Amino acid sequence: MKTPIKGQLNAFFMFAILFFTALFSVSDVAAQSKGPIKNVVLVHGAFADGSGWRSLYEVLTQKGYQVTVVQNPLTSLEDDVAATNAVLDKQDGPTILVGHSWGGTVITQAGNHPKVAGLVYVAALQPDNGETSLQWLQTAPPAPENGVLNADDKGIIYYDKAKFHAGFCADISKAQADFMYASQGAFHAKGFLAPITKAAWRDKPAYAVIATEDKSINPDIQRAMYKRSNTKTTEIKGSHVVFISQPKAVAEVIINASKEIAGKN
Repeated sequence: MKTPIKGQLNAFFMFAILFFTALFSVSDVAAQSKGPIKNVVLVHGAFADGSGWRSLYEVLTQKGYQVTVVQNPLTSLEDDVAATNAVLDKQDGPTILVGHSWGGTVITQAGNHPKVAGLVYVAALQPDNGETSLQWLQTAPPAPENGVLNADDKGIIYYDKAKFHAGFCADISKAQADFMYASQGAFHAKGFLAPITKAAWRDKPAYAVIATEDKSINPDIQRAMYKRSNTKTTEIKGSHVVFISQPKAVAEVIINASKEIAGKN
């Protein structure tokens, strides 16, 4: 039979074990929160698919980042946001959400996910509340090389094959451009007409890469969007697919964002 003193001692030791376990757990979490954000989710745009991120994926993973590539169905803004949120749900901590081109519109909406710590726009659209992608695309005349075709009878937009290399990805090889054209998703035009309901960049840190040789989204459109939102920008000489032609430079923007957001200099 236990004496009252032994019972009290056992209770004290049990309390001490639980207290120090909790203390060390809190310390571990605090230490982890001070480190750079290691999760990166990449969201592709129209006339593309997730395979275009391969070079950037390799640079980031070699630097120790956990990278996940979203495969957007491109059927609507809502569907692409849902696909992105499904990936974000699986992240094990704070995440940098990166969007290219149309993917910028997607991350502007999906970036409200609680695991998103910051946003990186790569030659990407960045609408505000109530705005559509089309509104911004119409704010400057398209380049002669731009080959976005009118929607077909199913409401799907494709890029003109004759203009794809010069207009979309002029600074990669013809072989790479041919593959990108062959693997592009079927983008439904209604996505460009869908308004943003809550712009995540209003509440979360935003960074951007301006592709100075972009023939698909005029660089002046990019500059205007990012200036309006006070997004921290970096200009990189490259085509609309600057993340393929200049993966190290684009990766550096993402890495710096992950460190700055986590409080690192």
